[in-house]
Parts: sequence; structure tokens; C-alpha cells
Amino acid sequence: MNRKMIFCISILSLFSFQSLVFAQSLTGHLSNFKSGKVIIYSLSGEKTAKIDSVISNEDGKIFFQPDPQKFHHGFYHLTFGTNKLIDFIYGGDDVELKTDANNILDSLQVISSESNKLYYSFIKLNKAYKTKTELLQFILARYPKEDDYYKTTQSKLTQLQNEYIEFVNVAAQKNPKSFIAKHIRSAQLPVVDISIPLDKQLDYLKAHVLDNVDFNNSLLINSDVFTNKTIEYLTYFRNPQLPIELLEKEFMVAVDSILNKARVNQLVYQHIVEYLIDGFKKYGFDKVLDYIVENYVIKDDLCLDVKTEGLIKRRIDQAKFLRIGNTAPNIIVSDYSGKQIELNKIAEEKTLIVFYASWCPHCKELLPKLNEYYKTLKGNKIEVLAVSLDSKKDDWQNFINANCQSLINVSDLKGWEGRAATDYFIYATPTMFLVNNEKKIIGKPITIEEVKTLLKF
Repeated sequence: MNRKMIFCISILSLFSFQSLVFAQSLTGHLSNFKSGKVIIYSLSGEKTAKIDSVISNEDGKIFFQPDPQKFHHGFYHLTFGTNKLIDFIYGGDDVELKTDANNILDSLQVISSESNKLYYSFIKLNKAYKTKTELLQFILARYPKEDDYYKTTQSKLTQLQNEYIEFVNVAAQKNPKSFIAKHIRSAQLPVVDISIPLDKQLDYLKAHVLDNVDFNNSLLINSDVFTNKTIEYLTYFRNPQLPIELLEKEFMVAVDSILNKARVNQLVYQHIVEYLIDGFKKYGFDKVLDYIVENYVIKDDLCLDVKTEGLIKRRIDQAKFLRIGNTAPNIIVSDYSGKQIELNKIAEEKTLIVFYASWCPHCKELLPKLNEYYKTLKGNKIEVLAVSLDSKKDDWQNFINANCQSLINVSDLKGWEGRAATDYFIYATPTMFLVNNEKKIIGKPITIEEVKTLLKF
């Protein structure tokens, strides 16, 4: 049995093990909510999964006896009405909550469950600590150090820090083996020694903010701690004044720090990798995404959640199977007149293959530039094969007429599902491959500048 299969099976084993918990009850009192369906979702980072549901009575009361085969220790959402939500922890004790459906958070009371009392105390403390310390730091940054008020402010900041540390390390650790105790220890906010100058604090946070995170505790996957700490850490590397290329390099440094710590536990490691992939994909940081795929997903042969796959799987497969030095798959596709064009029959010393689509904004920028540059290359034994992912012939023809008449233009009009798009694992447009006369991949340029640089050699 290979390592990937063992890892995938271990995920199932983990959740089977977690389900062996004692039966507990969940009671809710939802005032101003008449009889209706209440749905329970499990939480894992930013992902939720529907677990079960129950109907409240006319007084808004619910009683639920969780099925131990479905529930594990961790965070859950209780949802009802229109976008109304309560977070709770299922962690070894009966849970009883009371709230007003019209003012959920401010009126929320934890009647029973030490885990949930600690959790909501922690949430309240975090909010107050963050607000007060930021204000005090603001004063210290601007107030004269020789003034008595400066010392008073320092003293107040130290007091707040000590109270926070006392809660995290003492009050919340009376049952150190409990889920909530482990969560609080890992989720705690950073406490920066007041002796560290303000201009050095960012470096300190980059070096130490992950110190208290227990990356070896896979049970914490059933909470938001790893995703919250990941995004918190990334913010220390985010500088809006940097150009996108340098910002991506900063994020790569942050990714290395996070994932090298997470590697101590395969389940946690996968959990964070999936979160990073989803996040960088959402915000368009393609180079960071490729960096994660190449250096972590492929290198460690991670078994991604099926929900993460799709276009991401194509990205991974493209990086795996279409490396520089590999033979490019043959392309046999017709041009606009119906004439069949075959990549392997193009005799030039180099062929640039570009996958594009008429509806792609970046393609509308790149293809005209490629077209003009190609005109300067005639006689240099270089060809450009432009493969359209369009599905409507008129759209394709209009794009050719406006942007790339000089290139070899082909399309099977099957969009993302065409044979060439599938063979090359195309997940985004434009995508380019440079091949030599043996059809070996010798480059995968992204910009017109990279195309020019590669073709010079």
C-alpha cells in the first residue's frame, strides 16, 4: 500500500476515532423564534458540513441528542431563521444555550457547558484585549517617554498583557486535556514584550506568532484555529505598497514558515495546504499558488479533498506531467476553414503553443502583442500555434480578426473539455508552452516579455 493511500485512509480513521464519544445533549432556548427548523453544521476551518437538524417548539426551545456516529469534538454552527447563527463547542459536556433571536451575540448566555463558557469568555477577552492594547500602543508610539503618563500607559499595557496570559495559561487550562483548553492555547493572540521597539515588533511577530500553535494536534482541524492563525500570519507579510511580484515573494516566505511547521502532522498539513490553495486562488495570486503546488502538493504527494480539486487538480497535473524536458502531447485540431493542423508536423525549430479564449481579458492583451511580435520573427524558424477554448465559432472568428490573424489559429469549439485542453491540463487562460523541434517542452512563459527572453536563446 503506497504512502498516499495510507494517508487518505488515516483521514477516515481519524474521524471514526473521534466519533467514539459519550452521548451528550444540546439544549437551546431561542426567544423571539417560533417553531422552525434548526440546522447543525460541523466546522473545519472555513468549511462547513450539514450534520443534522431539529425542529424547535412554539417557545423556541430545542433539545438535541447528538448521534455519536456523526459528531466529534469540535466547533459547530447552529443556524436558524434567516442567516442567524450560534457557534458552540461539542466537547465532552452537555450544552445549554439561551439567546434572543433578534440580538444573538449580546444576549447569549451559556447556561451549562464549561467548554462553551470558556470559549465565549475567550472571545470577549480577545476583543477587549485587542482594542485596548492597540490604543495603548498608539499612545506609546507618540507620547514623550520622559512624561509620567508614558510610564502609566506602559504599566497599564503590562497589566493587560499579564491578565491575558493568566487567562490563557491558567484559567483556561484547569482541564488541559479538554478540546477548548487546547484551542485557546493555540488561538491566543500574540503578546509582544513592551521592551521591543515599535519598529522591531513586526519582525518579532513574524518570528514568534506561530510559537504557541500546536500543529501536531489534528483534533484542532475541527475548529477555525489553523485557518485563523494562517491568515493572521500572512497579514504580517502583506504590504500594499509592494508591486505584485514582490508581494508574492513575501507570501512565499510566509507559506514556507507555516507549512514547514505544519509538516509535523500530515492531517494538519493537508488542512492548511487546502486552505492556502483556496485562498490564493480566490485572490488571484497565481505564482504563490503554483509555488504551493510545486513545492508541497506535488513534492509530498498530498491527497487533496475532492472539493478542492477540479481546476486545482488540473493545475497540479499540469505541474506534474508537463515539466520542462517532458514531451508535449500532440495536438490535432482544425483551423477555421476545417483544415486539420497537427503539432507534431510543424517543422520549425521552436513552436510556441498558446491556449486562450475570446472572453478572457488577459488574452485580449497578450494575443495582439504575440501577433505583432510574431511578424518580426518570420524567417527565424519559429511558429505560434494559438489554441482557442471558445465554444462559439463566431466569437472565435471575431477574436482572430481583431487580434491574431498572423498566427496558426485552431479550435475544436469544445471549450475546457476539448482534447487539447484536457491533454495539457489547462486550468486558466492564457497558458503557454514553448517546445523545440522534438516537441520537448523548453519553457512555460507567462508574459510576452518572458516569451521574448526564451526565444532569444
